[in-house]
Amino acid sequence: MLKRISPALIALALVAGCGGPGESSADYERSMAAPAMEEADSFGGTSKMAAGNASSEPAPAPDRPEVEPGAEQYIAYSHSLGLRLPKGAVEPMLQGHVEACRDAGTKTCIVVNSNVYNSNEDYVSGNISIRATPDWIEGFLGRVETQAEAAEGEITSRSTRAEDLTRSIIDTGARLDAQRTLRTRLEGLLERRDGELGELLQIERELARVIGEIESTEAQLRALRLRVSMSSLDVAYETKVPAFSGSRSNPLGEAIGDFFYNLSSAIAAVITAFAVGLPWLVLIGIFLWIWLKLFWPWIRRKRPAKASKP
Repeated sequence: MLKRISPALIALALVAGCGGPGESSADYERSMAAPAMEEADSFGGTSKMAAGNASSEPAPAPDRPEVEPGAEQYIAYSHSLGLRLPKGAVEPMLQGHVEACRDAGTKTCIVVNSNVYNSNEDYVSGNISIRATPDWIEGFLGRVETQAEAAEGEITSRSTRAEDLTRSIIDTGARLDAQRTLRTRLEGLLERRDGELGELLQIERELARVIGEIESTEAQLRALRLRVSMSSLDVAYETKVPAFSGSRSNPLGEAIGDFFYNLSSAIAAVITAFAVGLPWLVLIGIFLWIWLKLFWPWIRRKRPAKASKP
């Protein structure tokens, strides 16, 4: 005997097949290949399932995508560079690097952050953060080394860090494909409109949830691919400080420049201490005078009297 599949059961099967955000992509794809999805495709009269075929084997679910040897790798690189330059060379070089990035165009290089700090007339520091294609950054690092030598500066630090995003991108792409397949099937159920109003509303709510997950997953995948296509670079600039300088960033120059200030501060501290202690000195002197003039002679007269008694 043939029986018709209820739209409510189909919607519940779709909800179960969608899976939660914490499930792996393998579980998510297996749910998409479950018999409930096959029954959803048959809804509307295109093909009916016999009761005797209910125990037929379901189609095998695709396995979780594995990273095979020789497959394309998605590596995100981040670089950092430290420069120490002579006085007056920090700002021109920093601005030159910013202009070079902007001239390359936003598809090749983007200035994320740029700062310059003027501590005093002798010391200037700054930093820039950029995102650019790996080829552009490789050429930029080579040019910076030449520029530093020409400006009589030096590279104080240089590091490169690599992060493998291959598994994350493959898993996110597989999850996105499964969500898009589910969206197509839900839209097909709504087009048939063979169920009751409550069942259709339930399918619409499920479709809205799936669409939201698709948009979130697409944004996540774009962010991962951007990290691979455009590496990050942080450059720090600082001024060389001479051994003898009035700069406050140099301890010796600071001590020499503040000699008279520290001397006057010490004299002022002594005067202040004397002014604070003077009233106490006066009081102590008065108590000593009273003791010596009144009490001490009386005590001395008492002692011989006690000594003369048999």
